[in-house]
Amino acid sequence: MADLEALKEAVMSGDQETAVELTMAAMNDKTGPEKILKQGLIAAMDTIGGKFARNEVYIPEILIAARAMKSAMEILEPALAKAGVKPVGKFVIGTVEGDMHDIGKNLVAMMMKGAGFEVIDLGVDVSAEKFVEQAKSVNAQIIGMSALLTTTMPSMEAVVKAVKKAGIKTKVMVGGAPVTADYASNIGADGFAQDAATAVTVAKGLVA
Repeated sequence: MADLEALKEAVMSGDQETAVELTMAAMNDKTGPEKILKQGLIAAMDTIGGKFARNEVYIPEILIAARAMKSAMEILEPALAKAGVKPVGKFVIGTVEGDMHDIGKNLVAMMMKGAGFEVIDLGVDVSAEKFVEQAKSVNAQIIGMSALLTTTMPSMEAVVKAVKKAGIKTKVMVGGAPVTADYASNIGADGFAQDAATAVTVAKGLVA
């Protein structure tokens, strides 16, 4: 029988090699890809995300876990697609126009993948038009925006306005060091998260 608990532990500890080996072993044992995803990879990221929210682990631990999860996902994704397993939702993410910072954005993207979202990462310095264009083309449920500079925060409001003007149903989430819940509310965003672990919880709530 596939040892999904061991897979979960391998991902949480950031052991990429073991995570890949156990994912392949589970697939060879004819364990369903959705079961491997949920009980192995998603369970690992949920657990470490909870620890991060409680300050029991920090960003480096999250990053190495996310890399292990990503390596295992690369093995699993073709089987998921073949089995017709649908993602939790489509999540378009990027750092807003004028801002070149991507560490926080990359961490959220990895956590979202670990939570079962299909992530479309637009990179940094993303215009409002590009966010809306991409969300429309893939029929995304959520746009996630990051900003590290107070001077680029107004770009978030521009995206919210562009989404409303385009008449699409995509929800908008914002985050980043200078961003607050009050600011998110004032610009009309649908969600705010102060860290990557919270972002997953907020995103799941928006697609529920």
